[in-house]
Amino acid sequence: MHFRRPLRATLATASLAALAALTLAGCDTDSGEKAGSPAPSGPSVLVPGLPGEENRTLSAGDAAAQQAEDDTPNSADAAYVRRMIEHHAQALVMTGLAPEQAGSTRVKRLAERIAAAQGPEIGAMKGWLKTHGEPGGGTGHDHAAMPGMATEAQLAKLRAARGTAFDTLFVKLMIAHHEGAIAMAAEVKAQGNNIQVEEMADDVVAQQTSEITRMRDMA
Repeated sequence: MHFRRPLRATLATASLAALAALTLAGCDTDSGEKAGSPAPSGPSVLVPGLPGEENRTLSAGDAAAQQAEDDTPNSADAAYVRRMIEHHAQALVMTGLAPEQAGSTRVKRLAERIAAAQGPEIGAMKGWLKTHGEPGGGTGHDHAAMPGMATEAQLAKLRAARGTAFDTLFVKLMIAHHEGAIAMAAEVKAQGNNIQVEEMADDVVAQQTSEITRMRDMA
């Protein structure tokens, strides 16, 4: 995924250079040339290859056409979406306890905001899996293998907590949960290839970084 933007920038630069060359060629054309004469063929463009690949010589038109980015999902994209569905689902379990068990209005409102954001995100991610023909089941991994996921023992303790004890534990677990989601988002941004997944990961980073700041003020 690191190579998509540099290649796109290289092709764009090459295309602009080719266009400039065509313009200059038109200015040098014999003034006596009849209108409607076939336009000279465009100059070739040398496109540097990716690491391990040879350079390629393309026509100006072909170089421009290749600016259309191939964002076909890879295994990292699909794995991220499936894992993040599970990750968000646990957040909804945790936030679902807050209305009856939290002692602080701030914690209750925070839980409402998290649930309101992550519920629709789960729907969007399931839709992405369906659109791309990916299975939508769980990852099959232990929750502890995903960054930030609360253990069953921690969830049991949260279910039993009330008032201030719930608030303190909820904030502690949710900060860790958000930090794990941000780590997963950074990983797919480095390894994935699909623009939509990258945008979803960017949303996770922006939203959950803001919420972590808010929760640390509560701790």
